Amino acid sequence: MSEKAAAKSKEERSANPMRDISIDKVIVNIGTGSDEQKQKNAKKLIETITGVKPTDEISKKRNPSFKITKGSKIGAYATVRKDPDKLVKRLLEAVDMRVKESSISNNSLSFGINEYIDINGIKYDPTVGMLGMNVNVSFRRKGVRVAERKVRNSRIPRKHRIVPRDEIKDYLSKRLGVNFV
Repeated sequence: MSEKAAAKSKEERSANPMRDISIDKVIVNIGTGSDEQKQKNAKKLIETITGVKPTDEISKKRNPSFKITKGSKIGAYATVRKDPDKLVKRLLEAVDMRVKESSISNNSLSFGINEYIDINGIKYDPTVGMLGMNVNVSFRRKGVRVAERKVRNSRIPRKHRIVPRDEIKDYLSKRLGVNFV
């Protein structure tokens, strides 16, 4: 094989549309502890932010120092799969489009928002009070569904399943304009 053909195949690999990454889902989580009123407020807040009905987070262990028993409600979360790009953009604007590099791992980005009033379009509600939240953004490549489907599923190579940190950083900086601290 000539050098020209080898260089062309390298360019084709980098321009392969199956190697492009996209946002798979966004999970918004608010921890409330054992307080029932705070739990209701957190669910109401998550629904206004995401437009998705939130789910209760149930404790798996008992923690007497926080007055948590096994099986009690300790938080609320919602998973957004439909059109997550707009939501991620709004949530990143709440942290001034700045993210720590250490918050990026393979296939995901995690960051926190201290106060929900930092999010555009959300006003302070005195019945809810002040709550912060955790946001987890999951990334994936096209074609991963082949391993998940029921009929004629097939294995996906590890290098296609895992989205490295560098590619996530490039995606965030080019598409969303995120700066890294």
